Formats: sequence, structure tokens, C-alpha cells
Amino acid sequence: MNNKLTKKDLEDLQKEFDYRKGPLTMEIAHEKMIAAAHGDRSENAEYKAAKTNMYENYRRMGYLIKMIKTAEVIDDVIYNTKGANISDKLMIKFEGSDDIEEIELVTTLQVDILNGKFSIESPIGMVLFGKTVGTIVEVASPDGNYKIELLSITKE
Repeated sequence: MNNKLTKKDLEDLQKEFDYRKGPLTMEIAHEKMIAAAHGDRSENAEYKAAKTNMYENYRRMGYLIKMIKTAEVIDDVIYNTKGANISDKLMIKFEGSDDIEEIELVTTLQVDILNGKFSIESPIGMVLFGKTVGTIVEVASPDGNYKIELLSITKE
């Protein structure tokens, strides 16, 4: 599955990858070399920490490469979408209750569910993306499907 990202998202990912591949990798290698000079590596906490940092950096670089290679750039889709879109704040009402929430549609990289930022690839984001005010949609959820009404869209 391709991650739906903007050109800016891709630039940010590439920038982080370049930093991790160059300066950060050199910095970690230097720390590891200094720690190794302190003696027995089997009991050397600094060396083990540097080694862990190195593995975490490589793991993150692998993730970044995967995200970059599998990304689907959606700038044109965003531009041509008339209803709810990336960066829009949406007021939604859950059918059968008086609960009203404000959420924001974002790309995968900006997801922050605790602060109401939902990816357009999430179940709720998929059904709301491109919809207009007054639309009632059904959201598929592991806990059971539910319906929500789109009350308002605030463009950012």
C-alpha cells in the first residue's frame, strides 16, 4: 500500500534521511570509536549505548527509505478536491448521540489522534475526505460500524 503524502512531506523525509545518513551516522561512529577506546567492550556502557544508537539510526533510515519509495504524491488530488481536504478542520457529529468533535484531516506523517489529527488513510479520514457539509458517512471500525455527519469545514 502506498502512503499518500505531499511533496513537502517527501522533502521532509528526504531531508531527515540525508541527515541520518551523513552527519548523524558520522557522529554515532565517532561516539562508538571513543567509547571503544575505553576498554573492554563487553562491560562498556558507553559503547553499548553508541551501538544501540547506531542500530536505531539504521532502523529509522530503513523506515524513511520505505516511506519515500512507496509514497504516492497527492498534491494534484488535494488541489482538485472540493470538499473536506488535507489541513481542514471538520466538525463532526456522531449519529445517535449529541457528541460533536473537531478533527483535522492530515497525511500519514502528521497523525496525532490525541490532538484530533486523523490521516486521510484512516477509516474516518477515508470516508470524510472530499465530502461536503451535511453528508452522513458510515465508518468501518473493529468495534462495529458507526455513522457520522459532517457539520462544518474550516479551511486552513
